[in-house]
Amino acid sequence: MSSILTNTSAMVALQTMRGINTNLAQTQNEISTGKSVANARDNAAVWAVSKTMEADVKGFSAISDTLALGRSTIGVARAAAETVTDLLTEMQGKIVAAQEDNVDRAKIQNDVDALSKQIQAVVGAAQFNGLNLLNGSSADEVSILSSLDRASDGQVSTSTIDVGARNFGINASVVDTTDGTYAAGGGAAAQTIDGVNASRDFTIATVTAGTAYSLSLDFTGIAGDDAGGTLAASGDIAYVAAAGDTAADVLAGLAAAFEAWAGDNDAGGITVAASGNDLTIERAGLGVGETIAVAIDTVVSDDNQAAGGLFAMAGIDVSTAEGAESALDQIEGLIQFAIGAAADFGSAQGRIDTQAEFVQNLTDALTTGIGALVDADMEAASARLQALQVQQQLAIQSLSIANQAPQNILALFR
Repeated sequence: MSSILTNTSAMVALQTMRGINTNLAQTQNEISTGKSVANARDNAAVWAVSKTMEADVKGFSAISDTLALGRSTIGVARAAAETVTDLLTEMQGKIVAAQEDNVDRAKIQNDVDALSKQIQAVVGAAQFNGLNLLNGSSADEVSILSSLDRASDGQVSTSTIDVGARNFGINASVVDTTDGTYAAGGGAAAQTIDGVNASRDFTIATVTAGTAYSLSLDFTGIAGDDAGGTLAASGDIAYVAAAGDTAADVLAGLAAAFEAWAGDNDAGGITVAASGNDLTIERAGLGVGETIAVAIDTVVSDDNQAAGGLFAMAGIDVSTAEGAESALDQIEGLIQFAIGAAADFGSAQGRIDTQAEFVQNLTDALTTGIGALVDADMEAASARLQALQVQQQLAIQSLSIANQAPQNILALFR
């Protein structure tokens, strides 16, 4: 049946052309934006996933920057520690030369002093962006942001690479009284021991690698010294904590340092031994009213910085035969401290390099994944565009033919 009121063919042709125009507009949008999913309306689920991944990519880009900064900071510290090691090795050569009697020890001492000043200059200059990991001014550990971890429930956390600072403090001279004395029960100014022998538990709250700890012994009323006095002052008996040392290690180190000190000095019959956190002070025949006050403190330099692994260097004096012999023992410990620090910094820098490469590869993988989700297939879009343009032209022709159908009804009335 033909009707001049309802043109069914034209309606069908119009619907077809409308669908073709919609697909053509979508294809043109893909070509212009380069994305098959440009907004949440295109595909809400895929768009949400892609946006989450894009946020992670931006986060990892920032992490790459922090790793680069951390790598440079650690690199400066490593280079400085290696330079100090070389200078200490050169100083060892001077000290070995001073063991000979037929040498000018005064001139050798001048060389040793010059090397010491150069080491201090290297330590002072070993900073990057104001952070110096060698002069004792930084925190115990430096945390470098290394990763962004996203759990399956969407919770995000960060990971860090922690690098311990190494205190290369020099010129220890005073006791850090503001830091308090570490003694049994805490808060005591000193631990007083009465009797023939006694033992006290010393608790060092925090052992910091590279920091020097000093043992002081003050006595009162001991025969011949009724007025009291100091048997050993700060810096005379000291131990530099190494990485991983506990309070027991510090006490054992101090006991060994006391034994070495007592070999060159009059210890007044006093002996010191360590077992775990117990420090045993013994003096045969300690009478009534005779006491020994024991204190353990950190040693600090003139600028109130905690003295570090090189503080013993200030006491090296090869101008005498005895001093040259003592310096030979001291220099080996200084060299090993510097070597250990350089090795630790080198290991940390290697880890940062590996993490930086991984983060870059991970960022590339995430970017590729986002592209696979939302990027348009330009080859397919081009072919689809041409097909839709042909379909659009045919739809226009079809609609034109359908719109001519009512004209044919006029022939029936001629």
